[in-house]
Amino acid sequence: MSRLEDWLSAVRQELDLPEVDAAAVLDLTRDVAHEVARPAAPLTAFLVGVAVGRTGADAARTRDLIDRVSEMARGWPGDAE
Repeated sequence: MSRLEDWLSAVRQELDLPEVDAAAVLDLTRDVAHEVARPAAPLTAFLVGVAVGRTGADAARTRDLIDRVSEMARGWPGDAE
C-alpha cells in the first residue's frame, strides 16, 4: 500500500467514511488547478464532498458530480478570454 493509500485509509477510518475514488478526485483537482486556479482545487473538492454528503450520493452519483464539475473547470474561461 502506498503512503497516499495508507493516509486515505486512516482518514476514512477516523471519520467513518466509505471508500473514495481517489483517481477521480485527483483528476478533478488537476482540472480545476490547471483551468481555474490552483487554490480552487482543494476548495472545489471540499464543495463536491459537501454536495455528496448533503445528497447521500452513492458511488455512481458521486462520480457524476465529480465529472460535472471537472467539465465545468475544463470549459472555464481563461485569463485571455
